[in-house]
Amino acid sequence: MDNRNFQLTLRPTVFADLETHYEFQLDDQANHLAAFTSTSSSDRKTYIEKYGKFLTEPSINNQTILVDGTIVGSIAKFVIEGDAEVTYWIDRKFWGQGVATKALKSFLTLETNRPIYARVAFDNFGSQKVLEHCGFVKVGTDCGYANARQAEIEEFIYRLDD
Repeated sequence: MDNRNFQLTLRPTVFADLETHYEFQLDDQANHLAAFTSTSSSDRKTYIEKYGKFLTEPSINNQTILVDGTIVGSIAKFVIEGDAEVTYWIDRKFWGQGVATKALKSFLTLETNRPIYARVAFDNFGSQKVLEHCGFVKVGTDCGYANARQAEIEEFIYRLDD
């Protein structure tokens, strides 16, 4: 895909999608940028069991991202400590093509709970840009242990009010 002229759709994630989502999150470069990944992300069975349970959790809105009918990522809203947060993962082959921005904008029309937060590693400039293009504002910082980097790093906290 060399241009931004593509058909993006979101649909509720189904169990069968988890195999593809699992494969995406094995990418080392993507893991480094995501930083705050699960300790069991390389274990297929554990990954499928964990995320399979999330599909029936009413406080989580899991959507699969498709470009021209092909699964290219996932996006979800979850609640942590009473706050709604958004997370997304795009197959690295589709980075830099507007997919994440278009997916997040579309997701925010489905998930209207506000405020909604997002967290991003301090050096994940692409994701920071996506959030800002979608109206999120940086409201703080935090430090936490980033499993994918085996170190404590800074993360930026973003919020969308409207």
